[in-house]
Amino acid sequence: MAFSKNMIRTGLGLAALLAAAPQGFAQETQKEEGQTSERGWSQADEYWGREEMAASRAAVQEEHGAYTTYFVQADRFEYRTNEGEPQFLWDAQGWYGGDKNKLWIKSEGEYSFDADEFEDAEVQALWSRGISRYFDVQAGVRHDFAPGDDRTFGVFGVQGLAPYLFEVDAAAFVSGEGDVSARIELEYELLLTQRLILQPRTELNFAIQDVPENGVGSGLSTAEAGMRLRYEIKREFAPYIGVSWERAVGETADFVRADGEDPSAVSFVAGLRLWF
Repeated sequence: MAFSKNMIRTGLGLAALLAAAPQGFAQETQKEEGQTSERGWSQADEYWGREEMAASRAAVQEEHGAYTTYFVQADRFEYRTNEGEPQFLWDAQGWYGGDKNKLWIKSEGEYSFDADEFEDAEVQALWSRGISRYFDVQAGVRHDFAPGDDRTFGVFGVQGLAPYLFEVDAAAFVSGEGDVSARIELEYELLLTQRLILQPRTELNFAIQDVPENGVGSGLSTAEAGMRLRYEIKREFAPYIGVSWERAVGETADFVRADGEDPSAVSFVAGLRLWF
Protein backbone atom coordinates (compact mmCIF):
# COMPACT_ATOMS: atom_id res chain seq x y z
CA MET A 1 0.00 0.00 0.00
CA ALA A 2 1.49 3.34 -0.99
CA PHE A 3 1.41 6.34 1.37
CA SER A 4 1.44 9.91 0.13
CA LYS A 5 3.66 12.59 1.67
CA ASN A 6 0.59 14.34 3.10
CA MET A 7 -0.54 11.17 4.87
CA ILE A 8 2.93 10.66 6.41
CA ARG A 9 3.07 14.28 7.62
CA THR A 10 -0.40 14.00 9.13
CA GLY A 11 0.53 10.80 10.96
CA LEU A 12 3.71 12.32 12.42
CA GLY A 13 1.79 15.38 13.58
CA LEU A 14 -0.82 13.25 15.37
CA ALA A 15 1.92 11.18 17.05
CA ALA A 16 3.65 14.31 18.36
CA LEU A 17 0.33 15.69 19.65
CA LEU A 18 -0.51 12.46 21.48
CA ALA A 19 2.97 12.28 23.03
CA ALA A 20 2.75 15.84 24.38
CA ALA A 21 -0.82 15.53 25.68
CA PRO A 22 -0.16 13.66 29.00
CA GLN A 23 2.57 16.06 30.11
CA GLY A 24 0.48 19.10 29.22
CA PHE A 25 -2.56 17.67 31.02
CA ALA A 26 -0.47 16.96 34.12
CA GLN A 27 0.98 20.46 34.16
CA GLU A 28 -2.50 22.02 33.81
CA THR A 29 -3.80 19.81 36.65
CA GLN A 30 -0.88 20.84 38.80
CA LYS A 31 -1.59 24.52 38.17
CA GLU A 32 -5.25 24.07 39.01
CA GLU A 33 -4.39 22.37 42.33
CA GLY A 34 -1.95 25.16 43.20
CA GLN A 35 1.09 22.81 43.26
CA THR A 36 4.51 24.10 42.22
CA SER A 37 7.78 22.25 41.74
CA GLU A 38 11.23 23.52 40.81
CA ARG A 39 11.89 20.33 38.86
CA GLY A 40 8.49 20.28 37.16
CA TRP A 41 5.82 17.61 37.41
CA SER A 42 6.89 14.08 38.37
CA GLN A 43 4.64 11.01 38.30
CA ALA A 44 6.83 9.38 40.97
CA ASP A 45 6.33 12.38 43.27
CA GLU A 46 2.58 12.18 42.72
CA TYR A 47 2.45 8.45 43.43
CA TRP A 48 4.98 8.00 46.25
CA GLY A 49 5.04 11.49 47.70
CA ARG A 50 7.52 14.32 47.29
CA GLU A 51 9.41 13.76 50.56
CA GLU A 52 9.83 10.01 49.98
CA MET A 53 11.18 10.59 46.47
CA ALA A 54 13.56 13.34 47.66
CA ALA A 55 15.08 10.88 50.16
CA SER A 56 15.32 8.24 47.44
CA ARG A 57 17.08 10.59 45.01
CA ALA A 58 19.55 11.64 47.72
CA ALA A 59 20.38 7.97 48.39
CA VAL A 60 20.97 7.31 44.68
CA GLN A 61 23.27 10.34 44.39
CA GLU A 62 25.28 9.25 47.43
CA GLU A 63 25.67 5.67 46.25
CA HIS A 64 26.50 6.63 42.66
CA GLY A 65 28.94 9.51 42.85
CA ALA A 66 28.59 11.58 46.02
CA TYR A 67 30.57 9.21 48.25
CA THR A 68 34.29 9.57 49.11
CA THR A 69 37.00 6.98 48.59
CA TYR A 70 40.81 6.76 48.39
CA PHE A 71 43.59 5.31 46.24
CA VAL A 72 47.33 4.92 46.89
CA GLN A 73 49.91 3.80 44.32
CA ALA A 74 53.67 3.37 44.27
CA ASP A 75 54.23 3.55 40.52
CA ARG A 76 58.03 3.27 40.82
CA PHE A 77 59.68 1.70 43.86
CA GLU A 78 63.02 0.60 42.46
CA TYR A 79 66.76 -0.04 42.65
CA ARG A 80 68.82 1.67 39.92
CA THR A 81 72.38 0.76 38.90
CA ASN A 82 73.15 4.34 37.75
CA GLU A 83 76.43 3.28 36.08
CA GLY A 84 78.11 2.07 39.25
CA GLU A 85 76.59 4.63 41.65
CA PRO A 86 73.46 2.75 42.78
CA GLN A 87 70.35 4.57 43.88
CA PHE A 88 66.97 3.85 45.35
CA LEU A 89 64.08 5.75 43.70
CA TRP A 90 60.47 6.13 44.75
CA ASP A 91 57.56 7.74 42.92
CA ALA A 92 54.22 7.45 44.72
CA GLN A 93 50.91 9.25 44.80
CA GLY A 94 47.47 8.90 46.29
CA TRP A 95 44.17 10.70 46.60
CA TYR A 96 41.11 10.99 48.82
CA GLY A 97 37.80 12.45 47.75
CA GLY A 98 34.82 12.12 45.44
CA ASP A 99 34.24 12.12 41.70
CA LYS A 100 35.00 15.81 41.16
CA ASN A 101 37.01 17.05 44.13
CA LYS A 102 40.03 15.25 45.56
CA LEU A 103 43.04 15.83 47.77
CA TRP A 104 46.17 14.48 46.06
CA ILE A 105 49.46 13.73 47.81
CA LYS A 106 52.48 13.05 45.57
CA SER A 107 56.05 12.22 46.54
CA GLU A 108 59.20 11.24 44.70
CA GLY A 109 62.93 11.24 45.33
CA GLU A 110 66.26 9.44 45.16
CA TYR A 111 68.57 8.00 47.78
CA SER A 112 72.28 7.42 47.01
CA PHE A 113 73.76 4.27 48.55
CA ASP A 114 77.35 5.47 48.01
CA ALA A 115 76.80 8.87 49.65
CA ASP A 116 74.38 7.39 52.19
CA GLU A 117 72.01 10.35 51.82
CA PHE A 118 68.93 11.54 49.96
CA GLU A 119 69.98 13.33 46.79
CA ASP A 120 66.57 14.94 46.43
CA ALA A 121 63.02 14.43 47.69
CA GLU A 122 59.76 16.26 47.20
CA VAL A 123 56.19 16.18 48.49
CA GLN A 124 53.18 17.81 46.87
CA ALA A 125 49.75 18.50 48.38
CA LEU A 126 47.20 19.36 45.69
CA TRP A 127 43.51 20.11 45.42
CA SER A 128 42.13 18.45 42.29
CA ARG A 129 38.95 19.28 40.39
CA GLY A 130 37.52 17.26 37.52
CA ILE A 131 37.09 19.47 34.45
CA SER A 132 36.19 16.78 31.92
CA ARG A 133 35.56 13.07 31.74
CA TYR A 134 39.29 12.29 31.57
CA PHE A 135 41.17 15.27 33.03
CA ASP A 136 41.58 17.02 36.38
CA VAL A 137 43.05 20.45 37.06
CA GLN A 138 45.29 20.58 40.15
CA ALA A 139 46.66 23.36 42.35
CA GLY A 140 48.59 23.37 45.60
CA VAL A 141 52.09 23.40 47.07
CA ARG A 142 55.30 21.43 46.60
CA HIS A 143 58.18 21.23 49.06
CA ASP A 144 61.68 20.03 48.13
CA PHE A 145 63.93 18.48 50.75
CA ALA A 146 67.18 18.99 48.80
CA PRO A 147 70.39 18.65 50.86
CA GLY A 148 71.05 22.04 52.44
CA ASP A 149 68.46 23.85 50.33
CA ASP A 150 64.81 23.25 51.18
CA ARG A 151 62.46 25.13 48.84
CA THR A 152 58.71 25.57 48.52
CA PHE A 153 56.76 26.02 45.26
CA GLY A 154 53.26 26.89 44.18
CA VAL A 155 51.87 24.28 41.77
CA PHE A 156 49.32 24.41 38.97
CA GLY A 157 48.80 21.55 36.53
CA VAL A 158 46.60 18.98 34.83
CA GLN A 159 46.51 15.22 35.10
CA GLY A 160 44.52 12.65 33.20
CA LEU A 161 44.16 10.28 30.30
CA ALA A 162 44.86 11.67 26.82
CA PRO A 163 43.58 10.15 23.54
CA TYR A 164 45.04 6.72 22.74
CA LEU A 165 45.33 6.04 26.51
CA PHE A 166 48.43 8.10 27.24
CA GLU A 167 48.65 9.00 30.94
CA VAL A 168 49.63 12.67 31.30
CA ASP A 169 50.85 14.59 34.35
CA ALA A 170 51.91 18.17 33.56
CA ALA A 171 52.57 20.94 36.08
CA ALA A 172 54.12 24.40 36.40
CA PHE A 173 56.00 25.42 39.56
CA VAL A 174 56.79 28.84 41.00
CA SER A 175 59.31 28.98 43.86
CA GLY A 176 59.34 31.43 46.73
CA GLU A 177 62.18 33.27 44.92
CA GLY A 178 60.10 33.60 41.75
CA ASP A 179 61.85 30.83 39.78
CA VAL A 180 59.46 29.24 37.27
CA SER A 181 59.79 25.67 36.05
CA ALA A 182 57.61 22.95 34.54
CA ARG A 183 57.47 19.18 34.28
CA ILE A 184 55.70 16.85 31.84
CA GLU A 185 55.37 13.10 32.42
CA LEU A 186 53.94 10.69 29.83
CA GLU A 187 53.25 6.97 30.28
CA TYR A 188 51.68 4.28 28.15
CA GLU A 189 50.80 0.67 28.91
CA LEU A 190 51.14 -2.03 26.27
CA LEU A 191 49.50 -5.32 27.31
CA LEU A 192 51.58 -8.19 25.94
CA THR A 193 49.31 -10.55 27.86
CA GLN A 194 46.69 -9.95 30.54
CA ARG A 195 49.46 -9.91 33.18
CA LEU A 196 52.68 -9.07 31.31
CA ILE A 197 52.72 -5.33 30.61
CA LEU A 198 55.33 -3.13 28.93
CA GLN A 199 55.32 0.50 30.12
CA PRO A 200 57.27 3.17 28.22
CA ARG A 201 57.75 6.38 30.19
CA THR A 202 59.26 9.81 29.54
CA GLU A 203 59.78 12.90 31.68
CA LEU A 204 60.85 16.38 30.58
CA ASN A 205 61.83 19.23 32.92
CA PHE A 206 61.94 22.89 31.88
CA ALA A 207 63.10 26.12 33.52
CA ILE A 208 62.22 29.67 32.53
CA GLN A 209 65.42 31.19 33.94
CA ASP A 210 68.89 30.08 35.09
CA VAL A 211 69.20 29.04 38.72
CA PRO A 212 72.97 28.49 39.07
CA GLU A 213 72.87 27.79 42.81
CA ASN A 214 70.73 24.73 42.04
CA GLY A 215 72.58 23.74 38.88
CA VAL A 216 69.60 24.46 36.61
CA GLY A 217 69.81 26.23 33.24
CA SER A 218 66.96 27.84 31.32
CA GLY A 219 65.03 25.93 28.68
CA LEU A 220 64.86 22.15 28.62
CA SER A 221 66.98 21.16 31.62
CA THR A 222 66.69 17.35 31.93
CA ALA A 223 65.11 14.54 29.95
CA GLU A 224 64.41 10.96 30.99
CA ALA A 225 63.14 8.00 28.96
CA GLY A 226 62.62 4.47 30.16
CA MET A 227 60.91 1.17 29.60
CA ARG A 228 59.67 -1.20 32.31
CA LEU A 229 58.33 -4.71 31.93
CA ARG A 230 56.13 -5.84 34.82
CA TYR A 231 54.29 -9.02 35.67
CA GLU A 232 51.10 -8.56 37.67
CA ILE A 233 51.05 -11.45 40.11
CA LYS A 234 48.01 -9.64 41.42
CA ARG A 235 46.71 -6.39 39.95
CA GLU A 236 47.87 -4.68 43.13
CA PHE A 237 51.35 -6.30 43.21
CA ALA A 238 53.68 -6.32 40.21
CA PRO A 239 57.48 -6.78 40.18
CA TYR A 240 59.26 -5.30 37.18
CA ILE A 241 62.60 -4.87 35.45
CA GLY A 242 63.65 -2.25 32.95
CA VAL A 243 66.07 0.34 31.71
CA SER A 244 66.16 4.13 32.19
CA TRP A 245 68.17 6.82 30.40
CA GLU A 246 68.65 10.32 31.84
CA ARG A 247 70.42 13.34 30.43
CA ALA A 248 70.98 16.93 31.48
CA VAL A 249 70.53 19.31 28.54
CA GLY A 250 71.86 22.73 27.58
CA GLU A 251 73.16 24.97 30.35
CA THR A 252 72.12 22.41 32.95
CA ALA A 253 74.56 19.97 31.36
CA ASP A 254 77.29 22.64 31.64
CA PHE A 255 76.61 22.95 35.36
CA VAL A 256 76.82 19.17 35.73
CA ARG A 257 80.15 18.99 33.88
CA ALA A 258 81.51 21.85 36.01
CA ASP A 259 80.83 19.70 39.07
CA GLY A 260 82.88 16.90 37.51
CA GLU A 261 79.92 14.64 36.73
CA ASP A 262 78.60 13.02 33.56
CA PRO A 263 75.47 14.74 32.19
CA SER A 264 73.98 11.43 31.02
CA ALA A 265 73.48 8.04 32.65
CA VAL A 266 71.90 4.70 31.84
CA SER A 267 70.44 2.57 34.62
CA PHE A 268 69.11 -0.95 34.76
CA VAL A 269 66.23 -0.99 37.21
CA ALA A 270 64.32 -3.57 39.24
CA GLY A 271 61.43 -2.81 41.52
CA LEU A 272 57.81 -3.17 42.54
CA ARG A 273 54.62 -1.45 41.48
CA LEU A 274 51.99 -1.45 44.22
CA TRP A 275 48.54 0.00 44.72
CA PHE A 276 45.62 -0.31 47.09
